[in-house]
Amino acid sequence: MPEKILIVEDEAQLARFVELELQHEGYQADKAADGREGLAMMETGEYDLVLLDIMLPGLNGLEVLRRARKTVDTPVILLTARDTVMDKVTGLDMGAEDYVTKPFEIEELLARIRVCLRKNDRKAAGGSVLTAGLLTLDPGRHTVAYDGHDIELTFREFALLQALMENVNIVMSRNTLMERVWGYDYMGETNIVDVYVRYLRSKIDDVYGVKLLHTVRGVGYVLRV
Repeated sequence: MPEKILIVEDEAQLARFVELELQHEGYQADKAADGREGLAMMETGEYDLVLLDIMLPGLNGLEVLRRARKTVDTPVILLTARDTVMDKVTGLDMGAEDYVTKPFEIEELLARIRVCLRKNDRKAAGGSVLTAGLLTLDPGRHTVAYDGHDIELTFREFALLQALMENVNIVMSRNTLMERVWGYDYMGETNIVDVYVRYLRSKIDDVYGVKLLHTVRGVGYVLRV
């Protein structure tokens, strides 16, 4: 069965062009022309990937993404004409997998779609619960707990913790973590990994009086048990 992609885009000509290109590549494609329609279609959970424009009538793309993430974790690539760092960082932190700035070459968009779908395939295949001492992480249910106590994490915090728990007692460089969690072409702050490790420490180590997340000076980070 072909993979199913939702295009949420109010520019009818662009949406039709992308739809035809996706169909030519063997994907099944549906379209939504405004934020509310797109949100309703996303929440069905029927799609393997969503292409989501930020500037939408009804609800803007970031609000659609925020609401959708309460119920579905379908990979999302943001389409934006607003080439600002804040829009991109906000979208990534809210759970988008990637972004493409308009105008874009269709070959680049198709390549990013392939990358997102491969990542999602790996995520689905590796859904077993991870443990590190009393810390547990369930990729399938997207939950984290310490000694039975639930821990609320953002999408990126969860992805970073998962990367570290998949490599317990193995030192991971900042570059490796950045590529795993933010993507190979992330153009935001270079200290983003350090910032998010601090967030994790404040929610795990500091709350439960443990020392799981360690800094290896000049190299990166490791989760030790």
